[in-house]
Amino acid sequence: QSTYCSTMVQHCEALGRAVQVVNLDPAAELFSYPSSFPASGAVCVAADIRELIEVDDVMEDESLRFGPNGGLVFCMEYFANNFSWLEESLGHVEDDYVLFDCPGQIELYTHLPVMKQLVEQLQQWEFRVCGVFLVDSQFMVESFKFISGILAALSAMISLEIPQINVMTKMDLLSKKAKKEIEKYLDPDMYSMIEDSANILRSKRFKKLTKSICGLIDDYGMVRFLPLDRSDEESINIVLQHIDFTIQYGEDLEFKEPKECEEDKSALVDEYFQDHVDE
Repeated sequence: QSTYCSTMVQHCEALGRAVQVVNLDPAAELFSYPSSFPASGAVCVAADIRELIEVDDVMEDESLRFGPNGGLVFCMEYFANNFSWLEESLGHVEDDYVLFDCPGQIELYTHLPVMKQLVEQLQQWEFRVCGVFLVDSQFMVESFKFISGILAALSAMISLEIPQINVMTKMDLLSKKAKKEIEKYLDPDMYSMIEDSANILRSKRFKKLTKSICGLIDDYGMVRFLPLDRSDEESINIVLQHIDFTIQYGEDLEFKEPKECEEDKSALVDEYFQDHVDE
């Protein structure tokens, strides 16, 4: 998630777009989001949940005795009871593009109410929220793993009840053969996948279950994936365009009048060309 945020930060800044990052992973290692402009250094992090609570501190607390997963859940539930901290940290961010770098544990989006509560709180603060569900493309090169990835994405969509863009990341790390193979998963024909995997499924019950799941996915077309290649600006831009369309980014921005200096400069250019036409 941090790699995705870093990529989007650089791309947005290259477009001249104001962007801020909020780290919501209490278990994240020290990480900075580099700016696309070397002189400006790392991009501004609007809020970091580690200033509120960290997993390491929870795990070290003798009265709690949580492991990594339990510690993460405790941190996120503590965060849900302290949304006022996030509101104070964000301040006034009108027209800014805010990236929330969230933990990767799937349970937070399918079983626990924390992220749903966060979405509802952001909507109350008049944020236009869009979820970006990231799946490693190297994991999605087999039919059964692909179906598993789709079900995880679908579970998050149903739980959060917000528009969601599903992205296959790390496309730049795939070999040419793997890239060609994964193309069929970007716009999949689920019934053909069942036929391709028919020899692997020995149990009739699992064949029937798999067919029903694939039929649901194919008939309703609820999940589609966009490829993301960090080395390809067009690939990054396509993902950003889908997100912008979903949240209607920029529709409320006021038209900015040209600066006076720009008008004076334009007038001088016109005079220059007019003088040469008269000559």
